[in-house]
Amino acid sequence: MASANALLKSVFGFDAFRPGQEEIVRAVAAGENVLAIMPTGGGKSLCYQLPALMGEGLTLVISPLIALMRDQVAALQNAGVAAGALTSAASEEENDAVTRAARAGKLSLLYLAPERLSSTVTRSILRDANVARIAVDEAHCVSQWGHDFRPDYLRIGELQRYLGVPLAAFTATADKETQEEITTRLFGGTPPRSFLRGFDRPNISLAFEPKNKPRQQILAYVAARRGQCGIVYCATRAKTEALASALRDEGHNACHYHGAMDPDERRCVEHRFNTEDELIVVATIAFGMGVDKPDIRWVAHADLPKSVEGYYQEIGRAGRDGARAETLTLYGPEDIRLRRAQIDESLAPADRQEADHGRLNALLGLAEATSCRRQLLLAYFDEASEPCGNCDLCDKPPETFDATEAARMALSAILRSEERFGAGQIIDILLGKMTDKVAQFGHDALPTFGVGKAYSPVQWQAILRQLMGHDLIRPDARAHGALKVTRKAHPLLKGEETLTLRKDLITKAAANTGPKIKMLVSEEDAPLFSALKAKRRALAEAAALPAYIVFNDRTLVEMVKRRPQTLDEFAMIAGVGQKKLEKYGREFLSVLAEDAPKTHPMRRKLAGKPAGSLFDQLAEAQLQLQRGACGTQKPLSLTNSQLAKVAQTKPQSLNALERLIGDKRTERFGNTFMELMHGSA
Repeated sequence: MASANALLKSVFGFDAFRPGQEEIVRAVAAGENVLAIMPTGGGKSLCYQLPALMGEGLTLVISPLIALMRDQVAALQNAGVAAGALTSAASEEENDAVTRAARAGKLSLLYLAPERLSSTVTRSILRDANVARIAVDEAHCVSQWGHDFRPDYLRIGELQRYLGVPLAAFTATADKETQEEITTRLFGGTPPRSFLRGFDRPNISLAFEPKNKPRQQILAYVAARRGQCGIVYCATRAKTEALASALRDEGHNACHYHGAMDPDERRCVEHRFNTEDELIVVATIAFGMGVDKPDIRWVAHADLPKSVEGYYQEIGRAGRDGARAETLTLYGPEDIRLRRAQIDESLAPADRQEADHGRLNALLGLAEATSCRRQLLLAYFDEASEPCGNCDLCDKPPETFDATEAARMALSAILRSEERFGAGQIIDILLGKMTDKVAQFGHDALPTFGVGKAYSPVQWQAILRQLMGHDLIRPDARAHGALKVTRKAHPLLKGEETLTLRKDLITKAAANTGPKIKMLVSEEDAPLFSALKAKRRALAEAAALPAYIVFNDRTLVEMVKRRPQTLDEFAMIAGVGQKKLEKYGREFLSVLAEDAPKTHPMRRKLAGKPAGSLFDQLAEAQLQLQRGACGTQKPLSLTNSQLAKVAQTKPQSLNALERLIGDKRTERFGNTFMELMHGSA
């Protein structure tokens, strides 16, 4: 086996390993199963590239991006290493040459995208290629807890067992849940040897700002860094194009990037980014995984990221050379609503949605922190640190206040209203606002009714948002966004702890009198609207239909406003025809109704019609007379089809009724049925 240190110098040109690299390299080279979590820029790729040169056989590298594979293969080949990649971007002749080299044992490393693992041809190649080990880059993609989930990564564990070779997985971010899922998916539940090499990137400055004319904030930030290479992340594709255009109008060398672009256009942007020193890319998160450019000097988020993991991955693309780099993240109420809606509209089970709300809470806690951001960021990954002196809050500590009393008011209002309501209702209770909903549920009789008049509605929104950031409250995915008090809040409620919040954010909330964004539904109803949209999407995907074919947004909005609890009520919603009522009624009632009844198909066909109400009356009468008027006779009943027929035709005489249900049933039920039908005529 070739010496690791000799190869490190002769092939890669380094005199020494970076901290943490050497023991990972030796574990991988020794054939151990490895999970390595290393900070972005910490030299992960060398930890599987070097072992590939130390022994016999082929190292198979599973990597998520063609651009990343192309760049790594080019760098290895330039260093004299026999490496290749099978990609859709290569020609058939190029892929054939790589395949022949792999089968002939002439390659040390072969790169593949996870999507190729479903091919039987790929399996045949790998079976013949003397694979010695598998390396998985960006391993968090295997986890649905992670922010870049790729379903094809789920095939890797099966492949590892098929080939019977060791596996090494690498990522820059993985919280406890993600680590557990990586272990289950890739290592079959048997814990690998784990290396946690710290998350701190001390050269990167951290800063957050509430949105206040966000386009101008981004333009000013970039103008102060004119001539430097940077990335601006946006939540939507349209925003990337608009903001890139605005930057060009200001004289910056800028372009946009998102997943809906033509592949050739995306490759052009990737090439420009790697070759032009001053280029700014305005992108969705489709851009960045695998970016290996060392001199990105800043990363700005024009919108709040999805999670702490996503934020850390994205800012980690700055300053990979170790030199000073800067970050800025803008956030506002609209961002939070968007991220909450994305969670609520996902098809994930309720427990995963609840955990995702917790992750978003953690990001809000970072955005609205009262002290060193880096301490809070590293604590999320269970890493302790001292105040960094390299974040905006270390540079200028924020104004704070003792929010213990305000927090207890809010927590008490949530608990006393039985944790069944969202922020809007809680704020109405605290302000003593007598609304129809407050009256309906008797909340004006609560001890907390009107105790919070010292703060305005927008200030209470800011307080509740900070309580979420401290993870003292969470929206409940099972109850359409109703706020739940977490265990973490109990010491505060018991008087065992106090709470400090940001006063500057409360003050800014009160001063922000700009126009509100018009929404289809109120903020209080937004979680239910999201749940209905999730149901619509699931039904549409199952039937391979556009979502609006199931129901359009206008129909969903009416469902939210009217809250039908039965099929008859649901049938009265505009846009609900008979076929859609039968096909989708129960599905949507399961979201809308607190206890959706199970309805026989024959009854569903009568929903919204006069015969439906008569059917229910006949069914109730039948139940009471099942054993006769005295309750001692032999049980007798009609089928639901017979009941529906009676309700629809309403026979005018006992003889006509007898022809439908027979003489014995007419003798038992006839007179009562005729009275009900006569009364409904």
